[in-house]
Amino acid sequence: MNEDDDLGALCAGAGRGLAEAERPVLERHGLSMWQYVVLSALAAGAAPSQLVLAQQIRYDKTRLIALLDALEAEGLVAREPDPADRRARVVRLTPEGTRRHAAVRAAIREVEERKLAGLPPETRRLLRSALAHLANSP
Repeated sequence: MNEDDDLGALCAGAGRGLAEAERPVLERHGLSMWQYVVLSALAAGAAPSQLVLAQQIRYDKTRLIALLDALEAEGLVAREPDPADRRARVVRLTPEGTRRHAAVRAAIREVEERKLAGLPPETRRLLRSALAHLANSP
């Protein structure tokens, strides 16, 4: 691949390479990539409902239940009835979920640093900014 390739192909290739490099980190911590995505979303604050969480992470809401069941069984997340709507569940990290997320995030940052080692700090910052823009634009 080179910089003249389509942006989608470049992002897909970069994403696959990062996912492969991060997979051993996640396995050491007993998490799948989607479980880590959930923990990362919840690290920013409790989700007001499972539906909102599914929308935030762009994950199928029907498959999210099994993912949350597994995380809850490990003591990493808690689901509690929403006081404003007893049918909805507020999802939050537990203290163990916060600890595990922080450990995995630190290890993943080390992987990212190795991958980005040849780029100057300003280029790294611009890359993160550009990718965040792409990820959040309609």
